[in-house]
Amino acid sequence: MTVLADARHVPIAVIGAGIAGVGLAVSLRAAGIDDFVVLERADDLGGTWRANTYPGCACDVPSQLYSYSFAPNPNWSRTYGTQQEILAYIRSVAVRHDVVRHMRFGTELLEARWDDAASRWRVRTTRGELTADVLVSAVGPFSEAQVPRLPGADTFEGTQFHSLHWDHEHDLTGERVAVIGTGASAVQFIPEIQPRVGRLTVFQRSAPWIVSRLDRRTLPAERALLRRVPALGKALRGLYYTGIEGFGLVGFVDKRFRHPYEAVAKLQLLRQVRDPALRRKLTPDYVIGCKRAIFSDAYYPALTEPNVEVVTEGIEEIRANSILSADGVEHEVDTIIWGTGFGVPPAVFDRVHGTDGRSIGDRYRERPSSYLGATLAGFPNFFCTLGPFGAAGNQSAIYMIEAQVRYIVDAVTTMRARNIRRIDVREEVQRAFLDEVSERSRDTAWLTGGCRSYYQTADGGNAGLYPNWSFEYRRRTSRFDPESYEVRVR
Repeated sequence: MTVLADARHVPIAVIGAGIAGVGLAVSLRAAGIDDFVVLERADDLGGTWRANTYPGCACDVPSQLYSYSFAPNPNWSRTYGTQQEILAYIRSVAVRHDVVRHMRFGTELLEARWDDAASRWRVRTTRGELTADVLVSAVGPFSEAQVPRLPGADTFEGTQFHSLHWDHEHDLTGERVAVIGTGASAVQFIPEIQPRVGRLTVFQRSAPWIVSRLDRRTLPAERALLRRVPALGKALRGLYYTGIEGFGLVGFVDKRFRHPYEAVAKLQLLRQVRDPALRRKLTPDYVIGCKRAIFSDAYYPALTEPNVEVVTEGIEEIRANSILSADGVEHEVDTIIWGTGFGVPPAVFDRVHGTDGRSIGDRYRERPSSYLGATLAGFPNFFCTLGPFGAAGNQSAIYMIEAQVRYIVDAVTTMRARNIRRIDVREEVQRAFLDEVSERSRDTAWLTGGCRSYYQTADGGNAGLYPNWSFEYRRRTSRFDPESYEVRVR
């Protein structure tokens, strides 16, 4: 097949060439479907692993699990893959399965609107317009940098950047650096920059739970054994899956299960931070799992170094060459690094408009909604990966993505086999699903654990985590269920 480079109509348009987009493309081709394109705004594939290049960037899920089940990699150099290695892995999978030719790089989605009369999506991009029978969002939830609007931020005369847009040309050596935020990215890059900077001031809103990472280099003999005995890699994958799945005990089963996890984390804090005053600052005041727990063995030691100060008072104002904290102390800084996470939902949700003209973002802000995290009522012939209630706080994102990809491919196959031109999930089906997740979320650690996080909506509801076991989710998405949809045949 010739890639639809200049076609104005495509049967299937996929937005995003990251982990999900590549996985979907491979699965579509495996099902004998090759009349699709992948629209990618960047000039290369890889998604978050292409975009995030900050020092120390790595995965917080073991590599044997954070990889496609159909493409095991026995050659990971570490227990946890680094950004460069994960990106190389995604590229190798895309090349090996010949899906790069389906990708249109430098093509950003500007707007997509459903045309009910034609039963098509009308899509406007930075490289022109097209129509599509089926539209799929494979955009990750962490694709847009979030920078809070702090007073005076635009008056700062030094250098400032977000971790997602790391300025590699800027030399931090000997500088007075302020890091705002202590999320997963900051926990990774702080130990990397601490030895180079002159003074490091870390502004912490709330202390994260830190659990030992136990990362190490894999031995050549281990990699050789995994190459020769593939079953061993499957066993390791199963072992890691079971361990991570166990976090669901705290998240949505019963918060009393938190005590062993918290004890392990507190022991690490006690062992690595000897100063009682600093240890008090770094002790979380909420249930583990309320926010994302972070795996690191280097973060606490970096904060104990003499050139580091942890500030827990809020930021009152950013000035030309300093940051004023709420206690009246002025901290002189040369560079500000924002480690403040990502905007949820992603910006693409505001660009996709359904039958009533409203966008997915409009619906999300009203109430996070979907059916199985893969479809949305009022958005015919539209699918997504890691949509609301399609992400799990207790499992690898790739595991959930593969379940959704299986569902999407089966849906497209069913539509073609039955000559279906339009499907739209029934409102009552979606409502029943939302009522179910709402009820199961009522007493979760995410909502009642004593913190505020991106796991929650502004009014304290579940922002989109699936409050059940991932294997149960996989069972529910194992086949497309046309009976849950309003269907129109050609």
